[in-house]
Amino acid sequence: MNFDLIVFDWDGTLMDSTVAIARAIQAASIDLGLPPPSDERARHVIGLGLSEALAHVVPDLAPRDYHKMSLSYRRHYLAFSETLALFPGVPAMLDWLSAQGHLLAVATGKSRLGLTHVLAQSGMGNYFHATRCADESISKPHPAMLEELMCELGVTAERTLMIGDTTHDLQMARNAGVAGIGVTYGAHPHDALAAESPLACIATSQDLDAWLRANV
Repeated sequence: MNFDLIVFDWDGTLMDSTVAIARAIQAASIDLGLPPPSDERARHVIGLGLSEALAHVVPDLAPRDYHKMSLSYRRHYLAFSETLALFPGVPAMLDWLSAQGHLLAVATGKSRLGLTHVLAQSGMGNYFHATRCADESISKPHPAMLEELMCELGVTAERTLMIGDTTHDLQMARNAGVAGIGVTYGAHPHDALAAESPLACIATSQDLDAWLRANV
């Protein structure tokens, strides 16, 4: 399996941030006088764009209050953000893939502002040839982000691999005609990811590194 372009989700795939995101969603809900969603419900929307995520996780919130919820969420998330780290082995994995000549990209539900911050904070920004965020494209599972990345980098769907920790990532890959890998150490459980029929479901970031070295 030779892929020219490898696209990563960010939260829960490269960065260990799913717990922080879920806690920030729950805290923001309380700020707005809403019952906090369960951990499972909060984790389910990770990777979606803001409007899509809020419509699912706080269905009683009026759309006119989405901006208030967003501001509260960002405040709580930033309180956690300085303690967040990449999963073990991620820098070495990206370094190896880059050295092999693969094009690397990110397709994320984060805002452009949020992605710019974490790329600078993690020092990983120089590895990626292109990135797409939910606030400048269409939310997963729509294929737009992948289609835009493939167009920008001149790579066909057959030569592109999407790696993510949610069903949203794998459904986006399928909708774009792209192969997908599910990682089960992030937001969504193994059974949900396996039901999307990815090339593989991978249990740790170290195992993902090993799979990529053996298969791409």
